[in-house]
Amino acid sequence: MRYLSLSRAARLAGITRAELQRRIRGGDIPTFEGAVAVEDLLRTFPSIRLSDDSALERVERIKREALPKQDGRDTRLPDPQVLVSRLHGLSEGLAERMAELESANVLLDEIGERLKGLADLPADQVSSALGSMSHWLAERRTQLAAPPSAADQARLFAKDSFLRIMAANVKLIPSGHDFFVEGNESILDASVRAGLNLNYGCASGNCGDCKARLVSGETWKIRDHDYVLSEREKSMGYILACSHTAVTDLVIEAAEASKTTDLPNQRIRASVRKIDRHSPDLISLQLQTPRTQTLRFMAGQRVRLILAGGESRELSIASCPCNGRNLWFLVRRGTDAFSQTLFDGLRQGQALEIEGPQGTFVLTEDTSDPAVFIAFDEGIAPIKSLIEHAISIDTIESFALHWDTARPEGHHESGWCRALQDALDNFSFVPSASGDPGETAQQAVRTLPEPARHRFYVAGPKDEVDRAVSRLIQMGISEDRIASERMDG
Repeated sequence: MRYLSLSRAARLAGITRAELQRRIRGGDIPTFEGAVAVEDLLRTFPSIRLSDDSALERVERIKREALPKQDGRDTRLPDPQVLVSRLHGLSEGLAERMAELESANVLLDEIGERLKGLADLPADQVSSALGSMSHWLAERRTQLAAPPSAADQARLFAKDSFLRIMAANVKLIPSGHDFFVEGNESILDASVRAGLNLNYGCASGNCGDCKARLVSGETWKIRDHDYVLSEREKSMGYILACSHTAVTDLVIEAAEASKTTDLPNQRIRASVRKIDRHSPDLISLQLQTPRTQTLRFMAGQRVRLILAGGESRELSIASCPCNGRNLWFLVRRGTDAFSQTLFDGLRQGQALEIEGPQGTFVLTEDTSDPAVFIAFDEGIAPIKSLIEHAISIDTIESFALHWDTARPEGHHESGWCRALQDALDNFSFVPSASGDPGETAQQAVRTLPEPARHRFYVAGPKDEVDRAVSRLIQMGISEDRIASERMDG
């Protein structure tokens, strides 16, 4: 029997990993050592088709990146459309053979069981039993010639073969996390995009912090690196994740940050990429770090921004760790020197420093429990980071965002919120301007069918967060299911 990883099974079925895990918890799909059997996947999702895969939307980009850069005739590929058509054909032909082999293996197992039974029969009954077995074998071969499930298996194998050409699955040990490497992207870039916290520093092959051991599979070196691996490390299978891509599915041994204390304190020089004014007292600040110094942080954490004159303020990061070069912040005008300089003198292209990360307001990643996010005013910043990370790791069953603000600029990120609501079946957005944190928390709980199953993330000014958390506890939510971030007013 053939088994698939949860990530690959979800992609083949065209659903999120969170949805697949929900089906598993509900008893719809059994698992074996964290994997799903092909037959069980087909039984639950009988309409799987190759053309349904959302990954095909990225085929054009991947094809362009995969074209060889040499001009020699021996390395020139056919027209991309011709190439993809041929890959489809090869996948389907291979899939038919795989389905036939799978059926033959099942038949051999059945024959083996029957032969064991024959060995235990008295001698005078063997002849009759062999006749019955011959008749049974003829019937089974007829059934296997065109079983209803063979076409379904062939389609699934074809889709899996095609996906293996377009994207390789990487499993990390000892954590068990897995992700896909698409096109020619590096293993490190793919892991960051998937929301994982692999160890790395420069991301350009200089420091060696992203060193990992290849346990199985084949990689390809996509860029040279200055860091020198020792001969012993090479013999043990070590590679730099920033400089290699996956050719086949991989198993890699690599260190991951599992808690905030696993991340190093960093001081990075960044530049102002964009400044948007939502109101006279609120700006959106976008910073970009150098290519060789990507900020490592966990969603929901804070950093200290230090201006050229030394003025500083600690702010929550409002962007996803999956893009640590481009950082987004919300800044409210205050009476401090940092605000004075930022609002009146900061310009695009200017340099400043980032120091951090700090804070423990992070996502609980070892569970698929549904999540409720409650934001008050600028509390939307760390909440936005958490939600984008949750979408990136694709393990949480559902999300609900309740954002209460009566500020003049209103729900300035409502476009982002509604775009998520349109794109995701498991995301809902409830804006409000009640000014009553307790009522907002109460409304969030009342809309839930099973409040005790949910995890709550609350962020905003200290007073609002305290009142919201107090109301959640009054309504029966366990304190260990509530995470909160109290921001300076």
